[in-house]
Amino acid sequence: MTARKQPAARVLVVDDDARYAEWLRHHLDVLCPQGNISLLNLAEFERWCASFSGKDCDLLMLSARFGASPEDPQSQGLTLLRRLREQPVTPAVIAVAEAGNELTAVRALQLGAVDYLPKRLLTPERLSTAVHVALRRVERRVAQRLTSLANLSREQKLQARAAALEAAAVDTALEPSGVAALLEGTSGEVIPGYALRLKIGESEKAVVYLANSTKRGHHVALKVSKTLRDEAAGRQFLEREYRAIMAVKSPMVVEIYDYGVHGNFEYLAMEYLPHGDLKARILRGVSEPEALDYLIQIALALKVVHSAGLMHRDLKPPNVMLRENNTVALIDFGLARAVDGATSGSTQSGVLRGSPYYMSPEQVLGGHIDARSDFYSLGVICYELLTGHKPYPGTTAMEVLQQHVNAPVPTLPPDLERYQPLLAQLMAKNSTERFASADDVLAAITSLRGTSSSGEARSSAA
Repeated sequence: MTARKQPAARVLVVDDDARYAEWLRHHLDVLCPQGNISLLNLAEFERWCASFSGKDCDLLMLSARFGASPEDPQSQGLTLLRRLREQPVTPAVIAVAEAGNELTAVRALQLGAVDYLPKRLLTPERLSTAVHVALRRVERRVAQRLTSLANLSREQKLQARAAALEAAAVDTALEPSGVAALLEGTSGEVIPGYALRLKIGESEKAVVYLANSTKRGHHVALKVSKTLRDEAAGRQFLEREYRAIMAVKSPMVVEIYDYGVHGNFEYLAMEYLPHGDLKARILRGVSEPEALDYLIQIALALKVVHSAGLMHRDLKPPNVMLRENNTVALIDFGLARAVDGATSGSTQSGVLRGSPYYMSPEQVLGGHIDARSDFYSLGVICYELLTGHKPYPGTTAMEVLQQHVNAPVPTLPPDLERYQPLLAQLMAKNSTERFASADDVLAAITSLRGTSSSGEARSSAA
């Protein structure tokens, strides 16, 4: 089984309207399934621009006011485009315009925007077209750089490589970008006790850095919030994640070392897992025995989490890390909730939480959620492990979400049909028809693993 490789893109969504930004992120998750999508408000983006190096973003969705004319002092969007144009390297920019008109649209394009989309008229279809055009421009830019590099002599290539490594060392060891730069700007120092090395991950709410812990004397993964801590606004999600993980003591869950707040930014120090995640592993191709082994391990991890009275609510391959011995460790408990304490799929009315590809029907509909929602997500991962691709494709987030609610359970290829009953019970639309416990899931997978091993043995003998 081989997985289809899809282009990755680092996408930044900038919007002061948190609900609209989430709407954009859900659609971008579908348009860029291998991408890394982050969210910032305009004030955070202003600070981001101060440390922007051109290597942090491929595509920028800039939602701002564009005023009544190119000279309008209230045209924040044009002001930000001018600032970006001053940078030596800039991302492809799609302007999502509040207010604005034909004159400001022309000026935005002159300042380098790939497209100008009036916010009130933006549809999923129009967004899809604009994103694909922008990503093609990014691909052409990368191809041009590769062509230029190919034309260099061997000595020039070595010099260019050395210069790139030196620049990277400066960027990562001495001049931390992103949130670290924001922290440095607020207090004159980085997070006490942690020396940042390089950025290793990013989500819509946080950046993860490889950092050296002075106290521990080794590397850790340091997760730093992108927004200031604000209990009234619900911006203390790393504390919630810290408490959730601390409630689960198991090698099948990432180990937490420290939690704190510095410069009013939350940070979480945890075990560094350098061997990648299940998403990258699936892209390299997974055999049937390997797929079943991963499923058993994830089910065991869910058993531990559920036994601690929690449900993960954001189970997906990027949140399943791999240790050196190929065992799994669950990460990112930012959406975790008590099994008996959640009544809906969202912690904020009207905002979906999680990835569209892995959400259970009850999450999509905002209904009651329990541990069986995690089993649905495991079913999606099961299909992906066995086939190399996701069960419900779509050109928009809405298409994918509607399939979770209305489409039949996906059918596996004939050579994998023995796994269909397992998939059907994991991905049943009605949660009452799914497995009742992780133990039941484990029993079903273990039984299949025995059948699969016998079948392979017979095939080898023949």
